[in-house]
This record gives sequence, C-alpha cells and structure tokens, in this order.
Amino acid sequence: MQRMTIVAIAAMLAAAPAFAEGTGSGASDAGTTLAQAKPAAIAPAGAPPSAHAAPAKPAAAASTPEQRSAAALALSHEPTFDEGSAQRIREAALSYSDLAVRGGWPMIPADAKFANGTPGPNDDLLRKRLIITGDLAADKATGAYDDALAEAVKRFQARHGLALTGTVTPRTLAALNVPVQKRIRQLEASLERLGNMNFSFGQRYVVVNIPATFAEAVEDDKVVRRYRVIVGKTEKPSPTLTAQITSVNLNPTWTVPSSIAKTEISAHMRKDPGYLSRMHMEVLGANDAPIDPHSVDWSGAHTPNFTVRQQSGTWNALGAVKIDMPNSYSVYMHDTNQRNLFNDDYRFDSHGCSRVDNVRDLAAWLLKDQPQWNRAAIDAAIATGQRHDIAVTRKVPVAWIYLTAWMTRDQTVQFRNDIYDQDEQLLEATAEEAAFFNKAADHPLTAHLAQ
Repeated sequence: MQRMTIVAIAAMLAAAPAFAEGTGSGASDAGTTLAQAKPAAIAPAGAPPSAHAAPAKPAAAASTPEQRSAAALALSHEPTFDEGSAQRIREAALSYSDLAVRGGWPMIPADAKFANGTPGPNDDLLRKRLIITGDLAADKATGAYDDALAEAVKRFQARHGLALTGTVTPRTLAALNVPVQKRIRQLEASLERLGNMNFSFGQRYVVVNIPATFAEAVEDDKVVRRYRVIVGKTEKPSPTLTAQITSVNLNPTWTVPSSIAKTEISAHMRKDPGYLSRMHMEVLGANDAPIDPHSVDWSGAHTPNFTVRQQSGTWNALGAVKIDMPNSYSVYMHDTNQRNLFNDDYRFDSHGCSRVDNVRDLAAWLLKDQPQWNRAAIDAAIATGQRHDIAVTRKVPVAWIYLTAWMTRDQTVQFRNDIYDQDEQLLEATAEEAAFFNKAADHPLTAHLAQ
C-alpha cells in the first residue's frame, strides 16, 4: 500500500499551481528550483548533493577481473540495499512526483547530434534536461557542448548504468527521454518490492541487484567489494530471494538441471553423439551408477530419469568456484569458463544462477574468518584440480533483489532498465488489490462485521 500513499501525495502536489518558467533563462530557473526544493533526492551521481561538485574520473578500461572489480567499487561505496533503502526510495518518489507536476523534463529529438566543441541546435535543450535532474549546474544553461556538459552526461550515465563515455550515445538518448512518470512508477515498484522483503541485515552481507547486474559485499554498512555479475536471460529470469551463504566449493562438479538436460543436452546429443564426452560430462543413474550415453533416449520427449554431471576442470560451466546458498529455487553464485562475457554491458545470459566476476576475491572475503583460506590459498587449492568444500564458519546473509530504481545514502538516484518487465505487472496487481479492498470496505456485510 506504500504506492497508494505516494500517489495520494502526488495528487495533492498536482493540485498546486503549475510551475511557471521565467523568461530568458527558463532552463536555469527550472533546474535551480528543483535542486533547491529537493536536494536530498536529486543529486549528481557519486557526488554530494551539489550541482557544482566535480564528478569522479571514470576508471580506465579494465580487462582483468581484479581491475573490473576495482573500477566498479570506485564508483561508490554506498550500498544499493540497506536498512534505510525504503525510506530513501520513498523520498525520491515524492521528489520526482513534485518534478512531474512542474512539467517534468523536455524530450530531446531522436535525430539530435552532439559534438564536443561544436555548437548544435539542441545543446541548450540537453543542458536544460540535465539541469532539471541535478546532473549539470544551473549556471551552465547555455553554450556549445563542452567539457562541463560532457561531465554532466557522465553523471547521468553513471546513474543509469551506462558506459561513461561523456557522449550522447543512442542508449543515453533513450534514457534521457524516459518520461518522469515512468521513473516514478519504477520508484513505486521498487518500494513495493522492498515492502514485501524480510531480510536480516548483518554486519556482513551480500546483495545482487538483478537489473543492475552487480553484486555488492557489504561490511559495516559500506560496500567493500563490488562485482559485475551475469544473471538470468529474459526467458529464464533470476529469482528474487533471501538466503544464507553456507559454503564455498572449489573445483566443483556441475549437476545439470533436468530441464537443461531434457532440452539443451538432448538437442546436442541428437546432433552430435560425442558431445558429452567432449564436454567431460557423464550420465548417472540410481546411486550415481554410470550409464552408457548411447543407451539413453535423447528425444527430449520425456523428463530425464538420469543425471548428467560435468566433471570439474577448465571446461566446467561453474568455473573454479561455486558459492552455496540453499534456497527453494536451487540457484547459486559461481564462476564461469566464459569470463569474456563480463566485458559486455548486457549481462543477462544465464539460466537463473548468478555468475560473478572475480569470484575468487568474493570467496576470500566470505572466508576471511578462516585465515588458512586467504586468496593465495584459494588459488593454490584450485591449481591442484581437487575439489574442496569449505564451510563458512559464520553464515553470510545474501539477498537477490529486483530494484530498477533506488537512492543511496549520498542522495544519488539510480535507475536501471526493467529487463524482466516486472514493474508494471507489480503495480497493476497492487492497484487491483487496493481496488478490491476499497470496494469490499463499502459492502454492507463488512460494515456489519465492523460493528
């Protein structure tokens, strides 16, 4: 019902006199008014709530897992999800509702072109757009595309999970033109989801935000590690859940889910009878007894009555590390033998589990209470090729969340694409539920029972 409260307040705001832009420097007036009225909810990404703060310099292109993790952590130490997240999202939603009744922001033509140092007909329009959301200082309302405008574009890109190019790429332009009403709905949906979560925050915990494709290791209310992750495809979405990390498996085997064995493995075997052998996979029956693959019906018409297991090694789909977190969805976090995929901006490519870049570093952090399992020891154990199952002495809470909009403690409002199209579905269901109970409240029987 949190959404209903926001909508009600937004309606009251809508009844207020519409914002009238001043003449001459209208863009500056609009941005200054919003930034002054709601400085806690609209602020440059990764900076204090001041339009004049210099943005952090983007890290150089990273090619190793360690460099990528360091670059990701350099963006901010503020957690995506902590005990104050719901309240901050509520504040951001109210601020954007106030912005909506003031007219929102202008749309930039789809064919607009921008070049640093070259004046263009839409430069001032872009400046106005960025000033309104606090990404550009209000006194920068006019002028050709320059370094200050490029830095403002980078702030905007950082807040929307885009590559920090400082240029208006097609994806950046699409994000700039998302209407304020949709941003409000994203905040409302994210708030509704948090209201339905029951997560026990600990002194140390892990968060995977699925739409952002990042994992955070949080310690003492600060992100101490951040990793790129690959999560579920749109047709095989990763679930939202809360669990506890119980163990770290080095050189794990992979037991192929029956759904994958029925479809993908069977399809490969029909085309190539030697597929299992090349992939270092074996077919097992009852009590893990080996079965001759040539005796199996690979038509895919029936649910497999056997198990397919991949041996540990460089070919293993789980890579060298698996992080166990028992849950009803049977998903987990793991390494991968396709680490090149972490270089992609679009990282929705798994069957539901979460592949973690630089996962050995995360494993070392999870096992920090056991000094014998530092990073060097983990690397050495993996090099032996032998399987090691290491229990985590103090279980670490983990939450997989689906936030397409949130605000961190430094007052930075972040947005990501609703990759699974869940926001509108949730809000429609919430509205239908509210309508049902409102109607039920007027029923004579309800009034009788209330007496």
